[in-house]
Amino acid sequence: MADAVVVSGTVTSGDGPDMRLETGKMAGLASGSVVARMGDTQVLVAATGARHVREGIDFFPLTVDVEERSYAAGKIPGSFFRREGRSSDHATLTCRLIDRPLRPSFPDGFRNEVHVVVTVQSADQKNPYDVLAINAASAALMISDVPFDGPIGAVRLAYTTDGEWLPHPTYAEGDESSFEIVVAGRQLDNGDIAVMMVEAGGTATQWMNGENGAPKVDEAALAEALKESEQYIKEAIALQNRLVEAVGGRKPVMDFVAQVDYTDEQMAAVTELGEARMVEVMSMADKAERGAAEGALKTEVLETLLPRFADGNPIAEKQLKAAFRSLSKAVVRRRIVNDGARIDGRGPSELRPLSAEVGVLPRVHGSGLFQRGETQVLNVTTLGMGRMDQMIDGIDPLERKKYMHHYNFPPFSTGETGFMRGPKRREIGHGLLAERALVPVIPSQEDWPYTLRLVSDVLTSNGSTSMASVCGSSLSLMDAGVPIKAPVAGIAMGLVYAEGKYTTLTDILGAEDAFGDMDFKVAGTSEFVTALQLDTKIDGIPADVLADALNQAKEARLAILAVMNEAISAPRAEVTEYAPKIISFEIPIDKIGEVIGPKGKVINAIQAETGANISVDDDGMVGIVSIASPDKTIVDEAERQIKLILDPPTADVGQTYPGKVVNITKFGAFVNILPGRDGLLHISKIGGGKRINKVEDVLELGQSVDVVVEDIDPNGKVSLRMAGDAACEKVQERAERA
Repeated sequence: MADAVVVSGTVTSGDGPDMRLETGKMAGLASGSVVARMGDTQVLVAATGARHVREGIDFFPLTVDVEERSYAAGKIPGSFFRREGRSSDHATLTCRLIDRPLRPSFPDGFRNEVHVVVTVQSADQKNPYDVLAINAASAALMISDVPFDGPIGAVRLAYTTDGEWLPHPTYAEGDESSFEIVVAGRQLDNGDIAVMMVEAGGTATQWMNGENGAPKVDEAALAEALKESEQYIKEAIALQNRLVEAVGGRKPVMDFVAQVDYTDEQMAAVTELGEARMVEVMSMADKAERGAAEGALKTEVLETLLPRFADGNPIAEKQLKAAFRSLSKAVVRRRIVNDGARIDGRGPSELRPLSAEVGVLPRVHGSGLFQRGETQVLNVTTLGMGRMDQMIDGIDPLERKKYMHHYNFPPFSTGETGFMRGPKRREIGHGLLAERALVPVIPSQEDWPYTLRLVSDVLTSNGSTSMASVCGSSLSLMDAGVPIKAPVAGIAMGLVYAEGKYTTLTDILGAEDAFGDMDFKVAGTSEFVTALQLDTKIDGIPADVLADALNQAKEARLAILAVMNEAISAPRAEVTEYAPKIISFEIPIDKIGEVIGPKGKVINAIQAETGANISVDDDGMVGIVSIASPDKTIVDEAERQIKLILDPPTADVGQTYPGKVVNITKFGAFVNILPGRDGLLHISKIGGGKRINKVEDVLELGQSVDVVVEDIDPNGKVSLRMAGDAACEKVQERAERA
């Protein structure tokens, strides 16, 4: 086995663990492999590059896979085959988290397949692995022969209740904080850090921390976080450079042929023929009209130029199409930078027309329809009992989720055909972004005993459907009567960088997203930010430019919230008649057995009698009873019966009670006479003086009988006898027939 090369260094402030990078011991046939460790959390990252370009490929095929091994957390998978299955949502999100800062760092024209595989080998349930994996992936590429303009450094910061940004927080520190932000960037020649990627969101305690006096996470605090991240990104980059030096420097870059999408001559011909009309096309506000006009122009350009370039060139049509797309991009960008003119005629900070509506579906628990320009999203809220929460069979400490957000992007939303075979990574990522944006305002389990599932269905798409999902979610939650702490709105910002000038755009269209240099999504309430996501296609963006974009985004967010407020200004006072009515209350932990009964006898009987749905859980300290039914009177009756079990009424000696046989033994029958109170009707007390051989000969389960309390011993055990001569005679007749 080869000797390992190891470097380690401090990437945190205070007592946090060092980051350790090792190579040479594992996965030796990969182009580059690194084992990274913080605390007892360890990942293996292997990066490989294909030697040749796959025929016909016109994009850079980078694939990032994250393999969460159950053994890393000392677990056996809970699936039927006891083997890891599809990736968890967290693993999928981590794939995107790694991909986004790496992708812009490969050279233009490089089309060889690159595969980065992250295997989580050890998870200490204390230190998260995702940011560690970003740094390890960059390090693996740095020591490989894949052309990579790195390194990329990454850090997670948590905003503490003291208003400090804590680097590389543990899970517990993150949960206690108000906000977490992951920033990845590269170091420029002048030593500055250019931000490549941001992923951030508020925690479940963000609102409560603010009420307790903690500083709010506003635009100024986030600008401070971006500035604070720079020193830790530099430390991560320095550690990777030390690893490169320790292995003797970077390997010679693999031989590859840079793919040229089109020739200069082809580009010039397309520009000469189509530029003037392209300016007209890219001034059409309507997406469908613009698409049709652009398609017609492309057909005309191809028909005119193809005979000129097709001779001996089998890919001439493909090249001309690529040149035409470049012309579209150039026209859009030039008009924005030079003229301040956008495709639909808006100014840089202007929003598209907005509309918001609630109660659009008749039988659902809550619904909201939000539209911004040609982007339209329908969001539906469904309420369920606590036991309908999602169980997480993963390696992270999180085991259950009471709030889930699912995002669907059908092909018809863009006017196209396609296959619908389950959520893709993008849909999972957008759903989790919308979920993160709303987490800080979702009521706690103690305040709201429901499980929440939100579904965002994109109906039309022309830019920023994820942020429209956030707006629609707030509407549907309030329509469902969920007592959210404040409505949340989201907006997508764009940026075009040309000729040394940054132009920031509010509420970007799909084409502006495709042709621009940045997609910057910001969600929040009127007072603070709840989620943030940044992707860039250029070599990073200065922190001060992002800070200005944050302030521009706030203006848009406030305008959107005003429109939403006109549709519904506060959560409805009650849930809809079609939603379950749920109450939850605590019981002493030693009373759980009495409420459930042997083999669930008691709780099943209450459910059968009332029709309510009842669950009993415990948190180690107290029991928690949840009762649900569409009918509030049923909930109240089930609650009454359970509370009678907890504090049962006292039976009186000599008193006659109507009872029900609940258990039969050899020596008699147990009869329930009051909620939570059973008594023993001994076999000798059944026959009215006559001998009974078997209790079953005269009594059966569920039979109603009148009994008299004969005695109550010091331990509270109740002895019964049959009530009245008539009752005894009926029993005797049955015994004789038996």
